Parts: sequence; C-alpha cells; structure tokens
Amino acid sequence: MAKTSGLGDALFIGGNDLSGDFTAIGNVGGGPAALTTTGIDKGAMERIGGARDGRLEATAWFNPTLSHPVLAALPTADVQSMYCRGTTLGSPAATIVGKQANYDGTRGQDGAFTFAVSMQANGFGVEWGYLLTAGKRVDVAATNGTGVDFGLGSSPLFNGQALFGAQCYLQVFAFTGTDVTIKVQDSADNATFADVAGMTFTAVTSGPGVQRIATASGQTVRRYLRAVTTTVGGFTSCTFAVAAVRNDVSTVF
Repeated sequence: MAKTSGLGDALFIGGNDLSGDFTAIGNVGGGPAALTTTGIDKGAMERIGGARDGRLEATAWFNPTLSHPVLAALPTADVQSMYCRGTTLGSPAATIVGKQANYDGTRGQDGAFTFAVSMQANGFGVEWGYLLTAGKRVDVAATNGTGVDFGLGSSPLFNGQALFGAQCYLQVFAFTGTDVTIKVQDSADNATFADVAGMTFTAVTSGPGVQRIATASGQTVRRYLRAVTTTVGGFTSCTFAVAAVRNDVSTVF
C-alpha cells in the first residue's frame, strides 16, 4: 500500500463529530508495557508483555459552539474516542475508552487559540480495528450494511476465522424515533450473514451516545463483518459510526 497523508481523517468523541475543530493528531499509541525479566544466565535483556495501555493526543482550535462545550467539561467518567484513519468503509480506526486528562489552552502571538487534549485509556488500552460504516452513516429505516473483509486471520489454518473474539464500538451522533438496535454480523463468504453472540449493542432511544461491547475471549468470529440496524417501535433517522476489532491472537483485558 502506498503512503498517504492524514487529510480526510475524522475524530469522534462521546458521540460528537469534532473532526473540523482538530488541527493535528499528535500521538495514537499503546500496547503492553515491556517488563524486564532478564535471568542471570542471559547476556542480553529479556522482556515480556505487561498491562495494556493507550493514549490519544490531539490539538483543537477553540470553537465556542462545537468542541469547547464538549471538551471543557473535563468529565470524570470515561470517554470513548474514535480516530478514523479515513472515512471510507473498512478504514482503520483507533478506539479508546478512557479519561480526558486535560484541556490546556495556548494563545499564540499571531492570535491562534488552540487546546491540547489527551485521552488516557482506562481498562482496554488502545484498540485498532476497521470501520463498518463509511465514517458517519445515516439510516432512515432498518438496513443491512456492506461487509468488510477482515482477512484470513493470523494463520491460514484459521480459514478466515479468528478464534479469539472481537470488540465493537458505537458512536451515535443523532437519533429521531422510538428505538433502533445496531448489531454486527459475520459471514464466511460475504453473502450469508448471521448474528454474533455479544455483538449486539443496547437499543438506542436517544443521542448522542457511545457503547463498547465484546464477545467471549475464545469465540469464533468469521472473515467478513457488517453493521446492521433493526427496530421494534420504529425510527426516522439515526446517524452513527461503528468500528470493530477482531482479535487474531489471544487477548486479555
């Protein structure tokens, strides 16, 4: 794949699309801490993976009508952030559930007024997955989304199945109606899809809002995934984004 720029990306925080107010993504990182376990019989360092962690750091312009009311609240509860590396179906997405650690303003001599924002993961680390929606998706009725190919897994022996479960993230930006249920289905051939245990979000009755759900850690998840909306009482419009993370290796939180 050719190198690309960061233009056309998106950043969703707490069910709010703040992409237009952020001027730069400074750091998206994380993973297991490196624990030194060098034995006295070794001539070099030995390390094993420790606790997972993650962070997302970005710079926002001051906007009193969009990003400022969201970010200035500095909530003590966890916040879900979703950085989309592009907004086409299947684009990579980094997801974090954690604390908003700061909202530090800087006024430049040229009059620029920007804020540094840092999201520190709390419990799950940073999770890279893929968008099951083309950025924000607007459904006006129950809809079957298009399948996204998650590949063959970490070994061809898996036959397009991951044996270690999955996590799914939902950001709802706006909702009108009684209810809508958003779920993720899987398929072996991108033709016949089925529900997956643990991959149905709680019914949405208002917005904005966010959710994170997960399957059992040893559950089989097949090659293709899609986002589906269903309803019981009906709805007229739902604007949302879904990202899925399929674990191709054993993962413990």
